[in-house]
Amino acid sequence: MKKWDQYKLRLERKRRRARALRKMRELECLAFKMGNLPKNAVISFTTLRNEFVRLPYFLDYYRKLGVSHFCIVDNGSDDGGRDYLLAQPDVSLWHTERSYKRSSFGVDWLNGLQSKHADGHWCLTVDVDEFFVYPHCDTRSLAALTNWLDASRIRSFGAMLVDTYPKGAVSESKYQAGQDPLDVAPYFDAGNYFFSRNFKYGNLWIQGGPRQRVFFKGRPAYAPALNKIPLVKWARGNVYISSTHNLLPRSLNLTFAHNGGQRASGVLMHTKFLHMFSDKAEEELKRNEHYARSREYRSYANHRGRNDNLWTEHSAKYEGWRQLQDIGLLSSGDWA
Repeated sequence: MKKWDQYKLRLERKRRRARALRKMRELECLAFKMGNLPKNAVISFTTLRNEFVRLPYFLDYYRKLGVSHFCIVDNGSDDGGRDYLLAQPDVSLWHTERSYKRSSFGVDWLNGLQSKHADGHWCLTVDVDEFFVYPHCDTRSLAALTNWLDASRIRSFGAMLVDTYPKGAVSESKYQAGQDPLDVAPYFDAGNYFFSRNFKYGNLWIQGGPRQRVFFKGRPAYAPALNKIPLVKWARGNVYISSTHNLLPRSLNLTFAHNGGQRASGVLMHTKFLHMFSDKAEEELKRNEHYARSREYRSYANHRGRNDNLWTEHSAKYEGWRQLQDIGLLSSGDWA
């Protein structure tokens, strides 16, 4: 990369960080319970709106993995989830009614909180419908993974987003609070993924899966990105740029091997397609607070009334991280 391009990225990082610190003024702290967390504590960061039904399992899943504390921004929920979160001993909660779109889709808020409260910690930034799966996650905690990353001098850990869905109509896949979403929607596309290189930031760009296959089949280039970097050893100068797809400094995006080998990587099982999907999509379309004038949600709306069965005879049923490794969607790399 040329020196001029490097200089422009440094300026972008400084602007993003300054913007995040300004946007923190939009947040009202309702509960701060972090205390003196040990330096090896893994902290989760999330922005949400009206996700009460998902919260019990989300918190339980990540507690069992080894998350020490949850920092959550509630963007105007009115479904009772805020009171539920306030009652949790390991949740610090901020609230805002301000625009999700004008906060870079929540990125500014979380960048600010991470800069202020997570310097030196491993941070896991996920949505409430995303479940982090990594090599050996059935027997090794997040602390084991981050200890290995520290010992290997690796500061970021990539994961591919894999959309899951039920067999049959999405609208009939009834989900109850506290239930594992993968019990209701355990199927995914084992193939049908496309990879390219983002040369500006250095990260991989991945598209495909059921959303491209069904909702963007006429415009595949507009399908949502599936590349994520959810786990990062945070430093005050770090900033996410677009969701968790890429961040600065640029070196944090190099989560893949470019010499023919493999680096350890994970998967985010994305459980968007449950029975409440249609109502949620309609709400978000009306709010018009999402990327590219809510292009993704407009595609969902255009599909409304058609067959909402995403399952095909080629769909695979999720069986665990080893299955994902055999397919090639994650890798244990040098972490044997």
